[in-house]
Amino acid sequence: MTDYGEEQRNELEALESIYPDSFTVLSEKPPSFTITVTSEAGENDETVQTTLKFTYSEKYPDETPLYEIFSQENLEDNDVSDILKLLALQAEENLGMVMIFTLVTAVQEKLNEIVDQIKTRREEEKKQKEKEAEEAEKQLFHGTPVTIENFLSWKAKFDAELLEIKKKRMKEEEQAGKNKLSGKQLFETDHNLDTSDIQFLEDDFSYRKSMEAVLSSVLELLETSAGNNVEVDESLFQEMDDLELEDDDDDPDYNPADPGSDSTD
Repeated sequence: MTDYGEEQRNELEALESIYPDSFTVLSEKPPSFTITVTSEAGENDETVQTTLKFTYSEKYPDETPLYEIFSQENLEDNDVSDILKLLALQAEENLGMVMIFTLVTAVQEKLNEIVDQIKTRREEEKKQKEKEAEEAEKQLFHGTPVTIENFLSWKAKFDAELLEIKKKRMKEEEQAGKNKLSGKQLFETDHNLDTSDIQFLEDDFSYRKSMEAVLSSVLELLETSAGNNVEVDESLFQEMDDLELEDDDDDPDYNPADPGSDSTD
């Protein structure tokens, strides 16, 4: 006949000698005690810890002992759940033998595994942050690659801005026209108007020519990079064509400083 009391007393003495700093007797009848289990130190000396409470049933070890998580540190809820499942599995497998040392050892290994998972997760988070910082730095120095799509989007915004400027100027000119002086009066007021108008036409013409050349170059570059498979929308430059000025530079007799010169001679 099995002497359960004797087996339980012998195990308690062994446990007290194995865990002198973490073994605490709570009661003698029924025998109840706690053992604190701490993981090996992880990154920055961080550890996880749990205190297990065991209570012998009357016929232990032929019956499983009662167990619970008495307290814990740095464990997530899912970790606590995993530890309880591990204790149930180990108790079932070791039924009929004194098992507290086996249960505590299994929990010790589980805590070490949790620390390793925390370390791995933090390393992955660190690498992800470094990668994001590197991508942000590349974006800062290299900008956004030019594609057909984002170029056309920029072109649409550019045209809209030009249209707004044109409307504003027309409105201002309409307002100014109400009190507009005659050509003779303007000339008598400022003799530089004849040359300033010519300069304005030249500057405006040069600007539009430059913009047309830039946009054409960009489209040509995009077509080349896309394998010459891009269909060019000629209407992109329709506004510039409508406002195209006669290129007087082709006339060798044309002199912008001479209002009397005639390019049609």
